[in-house]
Amino acid sequence: MRDSQTWLGRASYGRARPLRRAFRDRTLGGETLFGLFLDLGSTASAELAGAVGYDWLLVDLEHGAGTEADLPGLLRAVELGGSTALVRVQSGERIKVGRALDMGARGIMVPRLESAEQAREAVTFLRYPPDGIRGVATRVRGAGLGVVSHPEVKRLNERVVGIIQIESTGGLREVDEIAALDGVDVLFVGPADLSHSLGIPGQFQHPDYLAALDRVVAACRAHGKAAGILVYDTAVVPRHVELGFTFVGIGSDGLFVADGAKRFFAAVRG
Repeated sequence: MRDSQTWLGRASYGRARPLRRAFRDRTLGGETLFGLFLDLGSTASAELAGAVGYDWLLVDLEHGAGTEADLPGLLRAVELGGSTALVRVQSGERIKVGRALDMGARGIMVPRLESAEQAREAVTFLRYPPDGIRGVATRVRGAGLGVVSHPEVKRLNERVVGIIQIESTGGLREVDEIAALDGVDVLFVGPADLSHSLGIPGQFQHPDYLAALDRVVAACRAHGKAAGILVYDTAVVPRHVELGFTFVGIGSDGLFVADGAKRFFAAVRG
C-alpha cells in the first residue's frame, strides 16, 4: 500500500500519520518507484496525476510554472490524489528547503550541486536538530499541524527523503562521496544537464554518458542508496531499470498536455 497522506483535518489525519516513514523505507529498500514531474503549477493537473497511481509526484519549482505561493494547494492536491508529494526547490538554500518542508513536502530534490561539500550542507537543511539545522516549527503542515509533540520531532526527520541531483561534472566526479552522506537517499540524474556538462548535449547513447550512468548506479549500490533518473520516452524505461535505476520519473504533466494537443490537432488536420 502506498504511503499516501491526506491532511483533511485532525479527525481523519490522526496522530501517527505524520510520523510514518514507509515511503522512505520503500525508496531505500530497492523498490522500483515511478513518478512524474509537475511543471504546470496546476492543482487540477496534480490531483489528476495523483489519482492515476504514480508512487510520487514532484512539484518542480526550478523550471516549472508554479511558485512557492502555489505549493500548499499543489501538495494538498497530490495527497488527495493518493501520491507522495515531493518538491524540487529552486536552489539548495536553507530557507527554500525549509519552507517546502513546512508546507508539507515529503521529500526535497536539490538541483545544481557541484560537490560533496555542497550536498553535505544541503542535507542539513532537511532535518531538525540535532540531525540538521531545519528551524523547528511544530504547527506547520509538514510537522503535523501541532499534533506532533517535541519528543516526536526526531521521527519527522526519519521520514524525509533527500534527493540530490547529479547533473554536472563536479557532482559526477564526487558521486561516491555524495552517495556516502547520511541524509542523501536518492542520487537523481538530470539527463539534459549532465549531457551538456559532459560536452555531449542530448547524446544519450554516447559512451561517456552511459559510463556516467553506470558510475551513479555503482555509487548508489555501494552505499545503499536509490538511483533516480528522469526520462521522456517510456520505451527506454525497462533499460534504465535494468541498469539499476529504481526511482524513475516519466516525463511531466506539461509534456503530456503538449503531446496530447499536438496529436489531436494533427489527427483533425489529417
